[in-house]
Amino acid sequence: MSEPLSRIPAGMRYYSGSEARLRRAIQNTLVSIFDGWSYEEITTPTLDYYSLFEHGMGRSQAHHAFRFTDTDGRMLAIRPDVTSLVARAAATLFAERKRPLRLCYVAPVFRQQPQSHAEWRRESTQIGCEMIGANSSAADIEILAIVCEVLERLNLDRHCSITLNDVEVFNGIAEELNLLPDARNEMRELIDTRNTTDLQLFLARHSTLGDWQAFAQLIQLSGKRKTLSDACRLITNARSRSALDRLERLWSVIELLQLEDRFEIDLGDVSRLDYYTGLTFKIYVSGAGTRVGSGGRYDGLTASFGRAEPAVGFVLELDALTDVLLARACNSSLIQGSAGVTELTAHNLRDLFVAARKKRAQGERVVINSSEVLE
Repeated sequence: MSEPLSRIPAGMRYYSGSEARLRRAIQNTLVSIFDGWSYEEITTPTLDYYSLFEHGMGRSQAHHAFRFTDTDGRMLAIRPDVTSLVARAAATLFAERKRPLRLCYVAPVFRQQPQSHAEWRRESTQIGCEMIGANSSAADIEILAIVCEVLERLNLDRHCSITLNDVEVFNGIAEELNLLPDARNEMRELIDTRNTTDLQLFLARHSTLGDWQAFAQLIQLSGKRKTLSDACRLITNARSRSALDRLERLWSVIELLQLEDRFEIDLGDVSRLDYYTGLTFKIYVSGAGTRVGSGGRYDGLTASFGRAEPAVGFVLELDALTDVLLARACNSSLIQGSAGVTELTAHNLRDLFVAARKKRAQGERVVINSSEVLE
């Protein structure tokens, strides 16, 4: 069935005027910050094999990609994720480069179905950076420090919350409960959606442990350092406790940097992307309808391409950042040069454009009024 040419497909939109300028200013600001931390920009393909994203994002998330068959019969996808592509490049194109690799990008991603009513766009732009080849607390802190600088430069640092977790807390619990993959995914979904009642029913059905009810409190644990001590009283398996110890060491550095007002521990914030292996975090800003960014450690992803190495990174959602900055009207410092416009008129083309070029050489914005020009 043919659609009217005036209609725009659901989940797509145009950007213009001050909104388009702000989007560009945010991109330029973030890329300059990444460059200041010595991250090299990379541009990835828009199309790639669907199997790449299945390995990277996991089958359930990759399923949201726009897919079609290539002329050779292989399944292609329009890029639904950038991290998988960067990881493949690190393991292949940049295999001989000195580690750690520091890479950053600005790229649109495309997904068939919105994950929630808040995340309705089927095309969105992601801005992110990845450090590949470093397995250290210093690497994790560097990534979080970059996130903090981004929020400061956008004047959002007083309105943000960066939630920290470690997927091994959940993995240790799932292992102790001897959950099969489907049951493990069901439990992760219940935790991620904060469904306390159904989580208790799930644990009662699957757990052979006497203290299973303590695990149901996992989704209620959030806050500052006290959250970690509370978790240690509830969670006793070695795998989860090791992850809690890593979070405690990370929190100690955050306190030394006097950044604890921007961070929270949230053990119920469980990522659904399969490639995370340790630290995970999500970035929220007051007034945004959804998170504005997320990231973490994905030490196993590059193994799919023949070279296993540690990696950590994050991605910010340009659309969400633009929305919140427009709503807060705190973007003037980003687009200072776009406020004043000089209108130019003249009776002949030569004078008109000599004046225009002179103003432009001085960095001024101009608009041509040609109604009085004599040809």
